Amino acid sequence: MIWDELDARLDALPGTISAYAGRVDAPATWMRHPDATHYAASTMKVAVLLALHRAAEAGTLDLDAPVEVRNEFDSALPDAPRFACARHYDNDEAVWEREGGHAPLRWLAERMIVRSSNLATNLCLRHVGLPAVADAWTAAGARHSVTGRGIEDFAAREAGITNLVTAADLAALLGGLAAGAARPGPLASPAGCAAMLDVLFAQEFREDLAAGLPDGVRIAHKNGWVRGVRHGAAVVHPADAPPYVLVVCTTGDPAGGSVADGDACRLLADISARVWAARHDLRPAATG
Repeated sequence: MIWDELDARLDALPGTISAYAGRVDAPATWMRHPDATHYAASTMKVAVLLALHRAAEAGTLDLDAPVEVRNEFDSALPDAPRFACARHYDNDEAVWEREGGHAPLRWLAERMIVRSSNLATNLCLRHVGLPAVADAWTAAGARHSVTGRGIEDFAAREAGITNLVTAADLAALLGGLAAGAARPGPLASPAGCAAMLDVLFAQEFREDLAAGLPDGVRIAHKNGWVRGVRHGAAVVHPADAPPYVLVVCTTGDPAGGSVADGDACRLLADISARVWAARHDLRPAATG
């Protein structure tokens, strides 16, 4: 079976590799260490996106209202100095070009996903708040994932305040958005879920899970990476099969190569290609 072969291959690699694959709104076909926690990197930005839309639907935030683009943030560690994002560490000059001015939260939320902007993420967090992100994880049914601080909040990080995800929790979040776009659910309205998926469809970094798919296949996804970490979480929409969720989280150097990030990307792309090949056979795993 493809799943046994995948497990055997991944068992031989160093690091911790977690995975989840299954159709939307159905039990998983394949899981591997689904509840192992990993540093979230930028995958936590999907939970921030959900928190923003939930607040907008509750009437506590106006996503189209302009907010100040100011690179100064309160630490999650009480009494710690304020912190700032490093421009050279970001992926999106478009947000930095608005520093000192204003931008709508909706636009910032889009840049947070499509270009994985750290500055946009922290600006969104400033307005929605960490408790709202925790509520978003809870609404998705996440059991272990935590968003405890903003990005580059080093004082909080040194104090042990961190951001964690699991493959199962990311699958619940992405799968919940896909299911919620089709009918009312616990995350947001169908229109709100569809709007969030549209942002995830527009994500521009496609070197891992998306790279394992044929050209033209629609994928709503978010990846995240720092040294020694590479994650991808996606809902894939084949034209000839029901949509499915695929999440792969890696910590360490799972591909064992000299260029860890490039090798990890290739590993995720290979897993994605194998799951794509099995898309017609994604059924709940047998139990017994």
